[in-house]
Amino acid sequence: MTERVTTEQAVAWARAHGAVPHVVDGGTLRTAQDALTAIGEALDFPPYYGGTLDALYDCLSDLSWLAPGRHVLIWSHHQALAGHDWAGYQQVRATLRDGAVTSGARRLTVVLTTA
Repeated sequence: MTERVTTEQAVAWARAHGAVPHVVDGGTLRTAQDALTAIGEALDFPPYYGGTLDALYDCLSDLSWLAPGRHVLIWSHHQALAGHDWAGYQQVRATLRDGAVTSGARRLTVVLTTA
């Protein structure tokens, strides 16, 4: 069973569990490159972030510039990208899944919301 969670619910859940929410508004994303840029901005990636899938993975597995603790990347309206760039959407999702790992004193969880 899949449970639908709104962005507001995901943000509230993150805060209630002591995590820092980082929101990507996916409603306007049309390409994988748009998503890579938006994710980098939401997680305040460093200037050397290259905006590629490999760079996304590298940054997700580091996160040393973020405060220690738990972080939640909330990608709202994620399905909008799927409607415009299915292959790119699948690649970004796979990279988020693979890259969302514990990185030292930082832990990243990824939540996809439809609203």
